[in-house]
Amino acid sequence: MRKHPLVNGSIYHVFTKSISGYRIFRYQKDFVRMIEMVKFYAHEKPPAKFSTYLSLKNKERFFEKYLSDRDILIQIIAYCIMPTHIHFVLKQLKYSGISIFMKNILDSYTRYFNTKNKRKGPLWQGRFKSVLVDDDEQLLHLTRYIHLNPTSDDLVEKPEDWKYSSYREYLGQSKDGICNYSDYLKMDPNDYKDFVESRKDYQRELSMIKHLL
Repeated sequence: MRKHPLVNGSIYHVFTKSISGYRIFRYQKDFVRMIEMVKFYAHEKPPAKFSTYLSLKNKERFFEKYLSDRDILIQIIAYCIMPTHIHFVLKQLKYSGISIFMKNILDSYTRYFNTKNKRKGPLWQGRFKSVLVDDDEQLLHLTRYIHLNPTSDDLVEKPEDWKYSSYREYLGQSKDGICNYSDYLKMDPNDYKDFVESRKDYQRELSMIKHLL
């Protein structure tokens, strides 16, 4: 049991990483699979297996037909999937919703990765971490930090070049987004872009000396 139980209606920065910095997202299909898992396991009791869902041609119709808003465990506000770790900003909607959601996606991805790579054993570094977000200002700065992760690690030059985060959703460049942040982000997409990218070089410098901080 968690020392501080996660509370319904509260927002958390939720993150976890692989064992020993192991690269667990290697190819585009790995990242895409995790994004599909996030969409699927945000619901409490999906009426089919995830493998069945993946085979569907019209996944949006599946959600419309079989799942309702009443089944949603968490609200996804922001995310970033990195080669060795993942970040989410989540609002818990149902009791133990975040814990159930994280268990499902982490267990599911472990099975996929181990089967594909013919390995056994755990993939993630213990229990996921969670930090309470106290107010909208903290939330705004947190989303910037998360969206700048790919540039801080020199994976891309511009944060919008990283396909596996919610940044493009925030800029209005993605039509099939999975986030719901309109209640919290009171900023025009162009202003948000300036807000994020104004910090890009500074955050990259911090990442270079984080072992000293």
